[in-house]
This record gives sequence, structure tokens and C-alpha cells, in this order.
Amino acid sequence: MRVLFSILFLFTANFVSAQNTKPNQSFEIGKIEEIHSAILNETRTLNIYLPAGYSADTLKTCPVIYLLDGSANEDFIHIAGLVQFLTMIEKIPPTIVVGIANVDRKRDFTFPTTIKKDLLDFPTTGFSTNFISFIEEELQPFIHSKYSTSRSKTIIGQSLGGLLATEILLKKPQLFSNYLIVSPSLWWNNESLLRNPLTEINKTDSRKVYIAVGKEGQKMEADAKNLADLIRLNKKISLKFTPLPKENHLTILHNGAYQGLEFLFDAKAN
Repeated sequence: MRVLFSILFLFTANFVSAQNTKPNQSFEIGKIEEIHSAILNETRTLNIYLPAGYSADTLKTCPVIYLLDGSANEDFIHIAGLVQFLTMIEKIPPTIVVGIANVDRKRDFTFPTTIKKDLLDFPTTGFSTNFISFIEEELQPFIHSKYSTSRSKTIIGQSLGGLLATEILLKKPQLFSNYLIVSPSLWWNNESLLRNPLTEINKTDSRKVYIAVGKEGQKMEADAKNLADLIRLNKKISLKFTPLPKENHLTILHNGAYQGLEFLFDAKAN
């Protein structure tokens, strides 16, 4: 296992003395794991955040957050920071974050489309079924076997990642306990996912779903609301839909994830 991130700070002599530390000292944010996927026929990189005091030898188990767009230069660092902060202020329990680094997000996060322009613009798209199978059959068992995990599993996805999280929710809802969906790209394939029957989701026990959308255009905002209205039809699902009009597609994830994690881990939220 390799150290994933080390942040280096250079201190003045007085400040070093006051903090009782040494210059050129570093600290660890996360670790890198690699998993070879037979389903995807490739090796995938995982960025892992472990909560303070975590020990694989303890009987205490931790919830797991699976983060789409979890590369080091995407969302892993700031989501790990949110989790660390929310744990510190006791809003959420000590939690493991598994950032799934991207190889081809358009390939992995989208189902087949009949829109010719999208097929021309994004020729590798349409293989979300494989990626979902990877999550279910390879990734989740791998994490469960290596780390001390509870039954609580959360997925976070924004944009195309939000599309994938929605597809899992509607087609294989048992894969996760909690769904944090931000600005989902439900316009994909003429919004066909919003016409998906609720057969599978109606078979599941209780789930919690948080949906957020910013000032992102009439179509994306309407689609997010329509998704929330669709999910509300299932009374076993605890849903919170949060419009964030001060945010746009570039800024929304941090605020949306903060509020979403508070809701998803709040035992009092129904």
C-alpha cells in the first residue's frame, strides 16, 4: 500500500517551536489501493480515506462512502475533508471514503443512448451496466474483505456521476443504503431514466436519498425535481430535495455534499 497524499508545510523557527513539530514534516490524507477488474478488464485505482484512530483489528465497524469521480485531481480530497470535519464535530460517525479514480467516466457512467449526436460526440459511452457490476461483484466485496466495514454504504455522484447513482437507485437500489445525488445529468437519452419503472425500488426496504441542484438551467433543474417527485412515490424512502440557487454546476458539490451527508447520517431524519 502506498501513501496517497502528503502535504508539506515549511514553518518559521518560532512557529515550529510553538507547535512542537519539525520543519519539512508531512501528514497523510489517504492511501492508494489497486484492484484488477475482470469485468472491466483493467486495473482500477482507489483512493482511500480512513478515519482517525481506525484499526482493522478492532471489532468496531465503519460506514463506507463510495465516491464517483474519486480521482486525486477531482473530488476525493475535498470530500475526504468534509467527512473528516463532519466526523470531528460528531455529525457523522467515523467513516471510510473510497474514491474510485476515473479511467473513462463517459463510458462507465452512461447507459446506451439512441441520440445520434451523443453517439458521435461521445463514442465510448454506454457501458454503465459493466461498471455497476464491477461495483457490486468486485469493488464492494474487496473493500469489505480488507477493511472493517458496517452494512451502511453510501454513494456520491455529481453530473454524469449523478446519472449513474440514479440508475443504480432505480435499477439496483439494494447496492447502497444512502444515495447522495447532485446535479444529475438526467437529460441523457432524452431523459429516459425518468421513465424507468419503479419495480426494483419498490422491492427494497428503507433507503435514504438526498438530491441537490443549483442554478443550472431549466432542463437540469426540472429533471432533478422530477426525480425527487418520482422517488416520493415510494413511501419507504426518506427523501430530501434541496435546490441551491446560489450554486452552479461548478460550485455545487461541496455545499450539496455537506448538507447531504448531514441528512443521510441523521438518525432523526425520516
